[in-house]
Amino acid sequence: MRTVFIGVLALGLALAGFAVHMAQKYIGQTQAQLKKEQQLRVKTGPLVQVYAVNKPLNYGDPLTAADVQLVYVQESALPEGVFRSEEELFPNKGEKPRFVLRQIEKFETVLAVKVTEPGEAAGLTGMLAEGERAFTIRFDDTSGASRYLQPGNRVDVYWTGRMQDGQEMTQLIETTLAIIAVDRPASKDKEKAADSFAVPRAMTVAATPEQVARLAQAQATGQLSVSLVAQNDGTPSTERRRIEVDANTLLGIEQQVQAPVVMNKVCTVRTRKGAEVIEMPIPCTN
Repeated sequence: MRTVFIGVLALGLALAGFAVHMAQKYIGQTQAQLKKEQQLRVKTGPLVQVYAVNKPLNYGDPLTAADVQLVYVQESALPEGVFRSEEELFPNKGEKPRFVLRQIEKFETVLAVKVTEPGEAAGLTGMLAEGERAFTIRFDDTSGASRYLQPGNRVDVYWTGRMQDGQEMTQLIETTLAIIAVDRPASKDKEKAADSFAVPRAMTVAATPEQVARLAQAQATGQLSVSLVAQNDGTPSTERRRIEVDANTLLGIEQQVQAPVVMNKVCTVRTRKGAEVIEMPIPCTN
């Protein structure tokens, strides 16, 4: 009987020791995980909830409560113009809707610069600075970098046409024009990211009245194409050199200038013999 009691006691002590070991292991893992979370929170800082869209939206689309959701973002990394409450984003319960001014991708934070004020229609006038005008450049399917154009990009504009001598030439006519809108075909499936790179039908740029006149004349007399300018390109447009390329320049053909033909001077003397006049060559003294 005593042997059985001792055996049961030993088994109980072993089980208790194993339970204590497991509890200590679990507590240690929990404390380590908690410490790791605390260190991460110190690095990231507090998180706040802001509104983001739950699907891609294009220029001119209405922004409704069904298009947004709350997401957590680092408070230290918040951009200007975020919306933290539904009342800020949709005042008066959305009686006056907002519209999208720039393309917004899925889960992108809604910013004040990308949507209109409540009740304000999406338009281009609010994107123009004082003294600027909006001008639309038409495209075809072969217009270089036009597929990747987005509002906010800057572009150089090239004109290709025929000169008075009939020779075709390409010339840089405007530099670093700001794009304020891009007209792309309506997408059937907004969930496809590739649709955002559909070939645009046209783009609208901000320009001065003088630049608008040059672009209008260039578009009427030839074909316009554009090239994207780097975001960090700080070269002023006034310092960009004049660029002209024709077929001869492209192929490295140098036009031969014909030297003028020098005619040898001939001196003569006329002698009359009766009714006949005879002209005889003589050496020129000068």
